[in-house]
Amino acid sequence: MAGSSLVLSDDSTLSKIDRRLYAVEKQLALLSGLAVFSLMLLAVWSVGGRNIFNQPLPGYVDWIEQAMPLIAFMGVSFTQRDGGHIRMDILVGALKGRPLYIAEIITTLAMLVLMLLLVWGTWSHFSRSFDFAMPMWSRDSSMDISLPLWPAKLLAPVAFGVLVLRLVLQLVAYVRAFIRNDDTPIAVPLVADAATQAAMEAEQLTGHDDTSAEKDQN
Repeated sequence: MAGSSLVLSDDSTLSKIDRRLYAVEKQLALLSGLAVFSLMLLAVWSVGGRNIFNQPLPGYVDWIEQAMPLIAFMGVSFTQRDGGHIRMDILVGALKGRPLYIAEIITTLAMLVLMLLLVWGTWSHFSRSFDFAMPMWSRDSSMDISLPLWPAKLLAPVAFGVLVLRLVLQLVAYVRAFIRNDDTPIAVPLVADAATQAAMEAEQLTGHDDTSAEKDQN
């Protein structure tokens, strides 16, 4: 898996679009992390209320259902940009130059087609749930405390839509690299060998240790 430091940038328009989209993806990934943290707080609230006051959090399972799309989908485009999804680097890493870019174009195009279908399907699923004429604009609700389900259903096409933008940008970047036969393509995660990944991880740990030491000294 390629890390974020292996995504190269320059002053081109493509790279500027990549950085702006990455800023959006970071915010969505932050929302995903906050959702995980919120579920932890809800669990403490529910368990503590049950043990101390004999009153658990009402609709605890309903709130978990609402938060799951945030956790599952909001960080998917961020991970795609950094090359964090599971992939066969042992095969792709053996390719260089145009053969590598052809392989990346094929796989990226396949993912793009799949995600377009998922955007269409999840949007249809959301549309069946949303209705301005219904109470809380929802045709369905959770079983315990009747939370409207359309906000959670809307998160899937939104997250997948951002991923579609990322895949389109990466597809353009790979086509550009193929045409130019670039050694260092921009806006896409480069395949790192085991030695490079180990060096990157060591550098991150060293930087973390140095920062901690400076804080202790201060």
